[in-house]
Amino acid sequence: MDKIPDQREIEEELRDYLRKKYGDRVKLLQTETAPWPQEGAESSRRARSSDADLVRFDLKPEELYEYLDRYVVKQDEAKAVLATKVCTHFNRIRFERRYNLEGLKSSVGRIKNNIILIGPTGVGKTYMVKLIAKKIGVPFVKGDATKFSETGYVGGDVEDLVRDLVKEAEGDPELAQYGIIYIDEIDKIASSRNLIGPDVSRTGVQRALLKPMEETEVELKSPHDPISQIQAIEEYRRTGKSDKQTLNTKNILFIVSGVFNELADIAKKRLKAGGIGFSKEPSSPDDAIFYLGDVKPEDLIEYGFESEFVGRLPVVTMLEPLTEDDLYQILKNSHDPIICAKKTDFRSYDIDLRFTDEALKVIAHRAGQDKTGARGLVRALERVLIPFERKLPSTDIKHLVVVEAIA
Repeated sequence: MDKIPDQREIEEELRDYLRKKYGDRVKLLQTETAPWPQEGAESSRRARSSDADLVRFDLKPEELYEYLDRYVVKQDEAKAVLATKVCTHFNRIRFERRYNLEGLKSSVGRIKNNIILIGPTGVGKTYMVKLIAKKIGVPFVKGDATKFSETGYVGGDVEDLVRDLVKEAEGDPELAQYGIIYIDEIDKIASSRNLIGPDVSRTGVQRALLKPMEETEVELKSPHDPISQIQAIEEYRRTGKSDKQTLNTKNILFIVSGVFNELADIAKKRLKAGGIGFSKEPSSPDDAIFYLGDVKPEDLIEYGFESEFVGRLPVVTMLEPLTEDDLYQILKNSHDPIICAKKTDFRSYDIDLRFTDEALKVIAHRAGQDKTGARGLVRALERVLIPFERKLPSTDIKHLVVVEAIA
């Protein structure tokens, strides 16, 4: 078997090709490549785990809810919805595999429990999805909707999220097909409803997501990646065969999220127009919470989403803004990664870091003024601790208690 070219050889060959085709107008800056998994590796993976044992999931919704509740403050509705629909999604996969229903007609037309999370920044949307993926033990990939276009960006497209699942699964496509793809800022690809500006590219991204969110075969070697294409050409030269590997997205769960400014106004307009059962005018500042709790598919379509796109996301739930007391409760939570991370920073210098309740309340108050949710806590903590983090490692001090006076 011919030797697979190394990084330097592939880069040189690609540079020669670009130079001949485009002259000095296009240059190769940096690439990264690795040998594609070989036939033997795939066989050994299949031998390690049979089809019946590949998906080991027996969590009940209430168990997953209790797990999330240990880590996430507030957001009871979102925790309940996520726990229920995620558990149903994976238990149904296990059921179908156990009874060998994958290839039967009964699964045709099945609608996945893809989810929309609506809520302001810093309320725990990404954190909850990461916790779920870790608990279940499936690969997790996050992408920002604003970075994609219909035809791709920097040599990539929305299908790259599926390919990234394989990387997160350490090259195991069998495991990757049960992963979770989380797309943030999904509200930014809604059309602006005035048919001018970037509407064409935004609706193009929506349409590009339709098939992956439902079911399609995604080529694992990206057609936009010149390195992958050169490797494919070399493989064809050696064997005379085209090695086309794909991943089916039928069992990949898609969760999308966004702030969705103005969506509450759309729901409010619809409710007032209907008039039925709407007699009490909710008071500000909980206006948006009231109306977002009753968002319908027609509201999302008016917001700027294609009806087919909304149809691929049947589950909608809302996350509430965090109050100053909520931020304090986050800091008090023994599982909170923000405080735990700072304690680890100081522990790396053999310094024990602790906080009084009064100090935590002051930090929560300052974070609340930033109006960025839990993200403001990191900023508030750093403002307090950076002077000590700089000076104490050069002293013999091994204990630091943060009190209200220094917070």
